[in-house]
Amino acid sequence: MTKNITPIVGLTACFFHPDNKRNIFKGKRLLYAEAQMTQLVKRHGGIPFILPEPDGYLSVEKIVASIGGLLLQGGSDVSPRSYGESAIQEKWQGDYYRDQYEITLVKEAIKQRKPILGICRGLQLLNTAFGGTLVQDIPTQLRSQYTHRDPDIYDQCQHPIVIEPTSYLAKLYPHEKVVKVNSIHHQCIKDLAGNLIVEALSQEEEKIIEAVRHQDDDLFCYGFQWHPEFQDPQINNFTSSFYPSKVIDEFMARAKDCS
Repeated sequence: MTKNITPIVGLTACFFHPDNKRNIFKGKRLLYAEAQMTQLVKRHGGIPFILPEPDGYLSVEKIVASIGGLLLQGGSDVSPRSYGESAIQEKWQGDYYRDQYEITLVKEAIKQRKPILGICRGLQLLNTAFGGTLVQDIPTQLRSQYTHRDPDIYDQCQHPIVIEPTSYLAKLYPHEKVVKVNSIHHQCIKDLAGNLIVEALSQEEEKIIEAVRHQDDDLFCYGFQWHPEFQDPQINNFTSSFYPSKVIDEFMARAKDCS
C-alpha cells in the first residue's frame, strides 16, 4: 500500500561562516538554502528541511532517521583537503568544514539506505565521499571548447551533454541522446570513485562527467553536475534545456518509501 504521506527531504546546508566584518549576524555561522532548490522539492511533492550539524544534542543517526531523503545542494568548492590534495591556488581552498558535515550525512544515509540526490557541488561531494578526486579548476587543468562558468550570465550559461546509452538516464529518456544543460561550475570529477557509474558526459574533448549514479541499483544515489532547479520549466524559460523530472520523481518516491 502506498503511504499517504509527504516526505521530508533533508537539504544539506550552505554555510556563511563566522565573519566579524558582517554588520548582520556578526561573528555567527549561518545555515541556508537556495530558494529555487526548496521550490523544486515542494513541486515534486516533498517538504524541504535544512539539516543541522550533528552534535551532542542531535546525532547524525537521528538526523538521517528523521528524513525520507538527502539532497546535497550546490555552493562553495569542495576542499582539496577532503580528497587528499593541496589547493593549486589559495582561492580554491574550498569549504572543508562543510565537506565533513556533508560526508558524515552521506555515509549515514547510505547506512540507513536513504535515497540521495546531489546537485553540482553535490555530485562532486558524492565522488569525494566515496574516495574519488576532483579537478580544482577546469580552465587551469583541462582544455575545453566550452565555458563552464560565466558569472555575468550565470544559469544562462549552457552546453550540450551526451547521455550514456546504457545509463539509467537513457532508460528514462530513450529518445534523448544529446541534451543541453546549464553550467555553473569550475570544478569537476577527475578520478571517479569506484562505486559510481557515469550517466552522462559533456561533448568536449576531455568528456567531463555530468551525471553519476551508485552501482548498487537498490540504493538510489544520483548526482547531476548541472542545476536542474534552474531549468525547471515552471520557473525559467529554458525551452531547449533538459529538465530531468523523472529522476527527481524517482528520488521523491524513494524518499516517500523511506519516510
